[in-house]
Amino acid sequence: MKLGTLTGGTETAGVTGFAIDHRKVAPGTIFGAFEGARVNGEDFIPAAVAAGAVAVVARHSAVVEGAVHIADDNPRACFAALAARFFAPFPETAVAVTGTNGKTSTVELTRQLWRMAGHHAASIGTLGVTTAGEQVSTGLTTPDVVTFLSNVAGLAREGVTHVAFEASSHGLTQYRTEGLRVAAAAFTNLSRDHLDYHGDMANYFTAKLRLFSEVLAPDGTAVVWADDPNSERVVDLARQRRNRLFTVGEHGDDLRLVSRDPTLLGQGLVIAAGGAEHRVTLPLIGAYQAANALVAAGLVIATGGDVAATIAGLGRLQPVRGRLERAVIAPSGAPVYVDYAHTPDALEAAIAALRPHVTGRLILVFGAGGDRDQGKREPMGQVAAAHADVAIVTDDNPRSEQPAAIRADILKGAPSAIEHGDRRGAIRLAIQQARADDIVLIAGKGHEQGQIVRDIVLPFDDVSVAREVAGEA
Repeated sequence: MKLGTLTGGTETAGVTGFAIDHRKVAPGTIFGAFEGARVNGEDFIPAAVAAGAVAVVARHSAVVEGAVHIADDNPRACFAALAARFFAPFPETAVAVTGTNGKTSTVELTRQLWRMAGHHAASIGTLGVTTAGEQVSTGLTTPDVVTFLSNVAGLAREGVTHVAFEASSHGLTQYRTEGLRVAAAAFTNLSRDHLDYHGDMANYFTAKLRLFSEVLAPDGTAVVWADDPNSERVVDLARQRRNRLFTVGEHGDDLRLVSRDPTLLGQGLVIAAGGAEHRVTLPLIGAYQAANALVAAGLVIATGGDVAATIAGLGRLQPVRGRLERAVIAPSGAPVYVDYAHTPDALEAAIAALRPHVTGRLILVFGAGGDRDQGKREPMGQVAAAHADVAIVTDDNPRSEQPAAIRADILKGAPSAIEHGDRRGAIRLAIQQARADDIVLIAGKGHEQGQIVRDIVLPFDDVSVAREVAGEA
C-alpha cells in the first residue's frame, strides 16, 4: 500500500506496517512517536528512521529527518486513523465495554450470547483474544493500537463477524482502540482504580466517558447499567449526542431486573423487556454477575439480537476464567472460589456474591499490587474486616515495592486480619482451616498465570495452587 493512499497525499513510498516501538520498525514501517508517562517516543525517531521507517507520526515540534513527517496536534489519534485504513476490513459488528469492574466478563458473555445466536464471534480483553475454538493471551486489558487493529483484522479474515472488546481507561486515553466502527458501547460501573495513572476520580471517569463522546458511532447505541450512581452522566452524554439509549438493571427501562433469587449454583432472574416478563436461571452466582450478563444481553439486543432468545440464552452461559471461578472443593467439603477482585468495590461485590451461599464462615485470602494506587489498600482492608469472617492478607504482585509494606498498608484497615506473606502458604492456610459449611475466596489475581516480584514473573495460578494445596490433604 502506498503512503499517499493512507494520507490522501501524493507520497509514493510503500507501507509495510505500523509500529510504536522503534525496535519493531522494519523497512516500510510508519512509526508513531508519542509522549508517554515514562518515555518520549520522539527520542527514538532517528533510530526508527535508520531501521527503515518511511514516515513518522509525531507532534509538529518533533524533528524528523530522512522520512516523511506526518505532523498532528494529536499524533496518537492520527496514527490510529492511518493504521485503521491499513489494516481494514474488520468484523462488521463491534461493541466495546468500559467501567471499573465487569469488562472482562461482559465482553466474554456477549461473545457467548452471539455464538448461541449463530454468529462467528470473538472477545478481546484481559483474557486475550477468545473465539469459539481458542484463546490467545495478549497480557493487557487493551493492547497497543497496532496489536489491537491487527488482531481485529485477523479475526475478520478468519470469518469472525462480531467482536466485543474491553475499553480500559488507559486504552481510551492512549487511543489504543480506535479505527473500527463501534455499533454499541456499554458502561458497567465506576469505582476507585488506576488513580496512580489518572490522578483523581474526575480524570479517571473522563477517560472512560471518551468511549461515548468520541469512539461510539454517531448512530450507535449506549448500553448503560442504570443502577450505578454514575450512570446518569453516561445517559446525559448519550442524549446530547443523540445516540440510541438502552438501559439495564433494576432502574433500567429496556431490560429491567424485576427480581433475583440465589440458587445453589446460580440465581433465578425475572426480567421485564418488551412488555413481557421473562424468567431464566442464570448459572452464575452473585449480583454483579447478573449485572454483567444483563449488560451483555443489552449489547446483543442493541446489535440486532432477538429479545426473548437472548434472555433465554442467559441460562446457558459458561463461567468466565478467574471470575468467581470455583477452583476446587476442599477436603472438608468447602468450595474454593477464585476472583479477580482487586479494588475495594470489587472485593465487596465478590464477598456479597458468595455470602448467600455461606452457612458457616467466609474465609478471604487477598492482597494488593505494588506500583499501583496505594490509596485503595486500606479501604480494601476495611472491606475485608467488615464483610469476611476470616481475612488472610498475603502478597499479590508486589512488583518493585517491599511486600511487607504493602501488607502493612492493607492491615491498617484490617488490624485483626491474619498476615501471611507467602501466597501459596496463605491459600494452604485458608483451605486447611475451612470446614464443610465454609467458603474460601481467593481474590486479586483471578486468571493471571504469574506473580510479579521486582521485574521477574514467577509462575503462579491461584486456581492451580488451590487444587494442588487441596490435594495435599
